[in-house]
Amino acid sequence: MSLICSISNEVPEHPCVSPVSNHVYERRLIEKYIAENGTDPINNQPLSEEQLIDIKVAHPIRPKPPSATSIPAILKALQDEWGWPSSPALPQSSQWPTPSQDAVMLHSFTLRQQLQTTRQELSHALYQHDAACRVIARLTKEVTAAREALATLKPQAGLIVPQAVPSSQPSVVGAGEPMDLGELVGMTPEIIQKLQDKATVLTTERKKRGKTVPEELVKPEELSKYRQVASHVGLHSASIPGILALDLCPSDTNKILTGGADKNVVVFDKSTEQILATLKGHTKKVTSVVFHPSQELVFSASPDATIRIWSVPNTSCVQVVRAHESAVTGLSLHATGDYLLSSSDDQYWAFSDIQTGRVLTKVTDETSGCSLTCAQFHPDGLIFGTGTMDSQIKIWDLKERTNVANFPGHSGPITSIAFSENGYYLATAADDSSVKLWDLRKLKNFKTLQLDNNFEVKSLIFDQSGTYLALGGTDVQIYICKQWTEILHFTEHSGLTTGVAFGHHAKFIASTGMDRSLKFYSL
Repeated sequence: MSLICSISNEVPEHPCVSPVSNHVYERRLIEKYIAENGTDPINNQPLSEEQLIDIKVAHPIRPKPPSATSIPAILKALQDEWGWPSSPALPQSSQWPTPSQDAVMLHSFTLRQQLQTTRQELSHALYQHDAACRVIARLTKEVTAAREALATLKPQAGLIVPQAVPSSQPSVVGAGEPMDLGELVGMTPEIIQKLQDKATVLTTERKKRGKTVPEELVKPEELSKYRQVASHVGLHSASIPGILALDLCPSDTNKILTGGADKNVVVFDKSTEQILATLKGHTKKVTSVVFHPSQELVFSASPDATIRIWSVPNTSCVQVVRAHESAVTGLSLHATGDYLLSSSDDQYWAFSDIQTGRVLTKVTDETSGCSLTCAQFHPDGLIFGTGTMDSQIKIWDLKERTNVANFPGHSGPITSIAFSENGYYLATAADDSSVKLWDLRKLKNFKTLQLDNNFEVKSLIFDQSGTYLALGGTDVQIYICKQWTEILHFTEHSGLTTGVAFGHHAKFIASTGMDRSLKFYSL
């Protein structure tokens, strides 16, 4: 076994070992190193020449190096091997120059040590940098979350001082915590007159239209040819998939509003295929969304027991309505554009003013004692419907705050209700795989659409003319009213369909689902 010098990495002619590091060295090299540094080159421990221990080995014969291809190199190799002295007969100028190999070896060894030290320092610095980046990313995330929480808690400017309500009922403040307020404002004569005036105008307009269908409305034979033309999956988070709510802006149906399981509300422009705003603030999933028809406001409701009013241009929450003690299950905007109807698991429905953020009235059906699952205004705004967990549909008079009619017949919780624009029809769905049509003039069920077994219905909607009815759930189905026959059926969603809506004059149909996609259908 050959010995290798730890300094020169060559076979030593006079090997010795250091008792300090147990490494082997060429004696002349280690003596020079000790003379300069007084330490062992490996561990830098004190070392003297007297401590070195010689190693007795056979005299090594070095192999011919590959560089021995010239006469001077061969002569130098023979001189080193056989110990020939340099010829004194040759003039000094003809002697071949031999650099100080020992100095070169010592210098190389020092450079190697410095390189190793530098590598260790670099590795340590890189580890520190990586750790710092991780800490910065974590702190940035925490700061962002703190800012969002702070924005949620900040009271909004310009809010009216809230009125008192019974201490058992939380009311509404700005974007802050709920407070104990005074008595409810109630339905003042001014509010009732405003509702009545709006209903009179809408009824007059409906009578003028009569039974005529808008010429621009897509004909059934054209609608039956609709196919999927676009699908967007980037609106909501992929880590918490699912779009749970859908609404279209009444004045511009190219603007789409969605609520997701990721707690966010998204405003999407169909024409540009761009997200206009992502609204964050809810602490739980968003289950209901509504577009304001004339103002750049949107509304959202969540199981976090809040209703939020958002400014789209500012992408900010302008008010938080805390009308309920439990999950908000339904949301509907009055035709005046000034009031919100909401339903909740706390068994109450509430009527709130969007301008002041105050709850005007809050009512429950004491005889039922059952959670409300959905709520929807009649087009005229003087009555509205609610669905319950015990399969009841209740019709309420808003001015009197009384239950004026009940529609039994479903089995299972009511999942969706929708009034037709003609003012006569009400469509309802429940967990019994059926859709029932009710005549509000006769207060009776005149048609039942029995769907396939285990078919789920999550969304019902009539188009703006009352000509078509769409339902979304296991699939998307479109029916033509009066005949109540299916003319279109879409199965493109890979998950449950949670929302469906008609574009202006039914020029397109939009749907959302638990597969995180927003889909459009047209010719």
